[in-house]
Parts: sequence; structure tokens; C-alpha cells
Amino acid sequence: MYICLCNAVTDHDIRRAAADGVRSFAELQARTGCSDCCGCCEAEARTTLTKAIEQLTLDIPLFVTA
Repeated sequence: MYICLCNAVTDHDIRRAAADGVRSFAELQARTGCSDCCGCCEAEARTTLTKAIEQLTLDIPLFVTA
């Protein structure tokens, strides 16, 4: 799904950016151009990035040593 129509940034692009290490909205903007034009997509882009980062964090296996 397109998140930023102005710069053709999709939810997949945002998830990929998160997987590649993007951890802030400013980094996302620099890397993808998302929300650099009209700004209408900012809320959705931020939400998508946050969820992507949370998902990555949850996917990391936890090892407990005694």
C-alpha cells in the first residue's frame, strides 16, 4: 500500500528501511523522501515505522542464561 503518494513510498519500503536500521522518522525521510512534500502521510508513515521497529524487536529470540 502506498503511504506517501508524492514520493511513491510504500509500507513495504518503510518496513524494509526499518529492517535496514532506520530508527527515526528523520532517518526515514532522508532515506526514502517520505513526507517531504505535502506532509499528509506523516502520521501513517510514523505509525508504520513504529510498528515495523516493534515487530523487529519482537522477532529477536531471547536467550536466558543461568
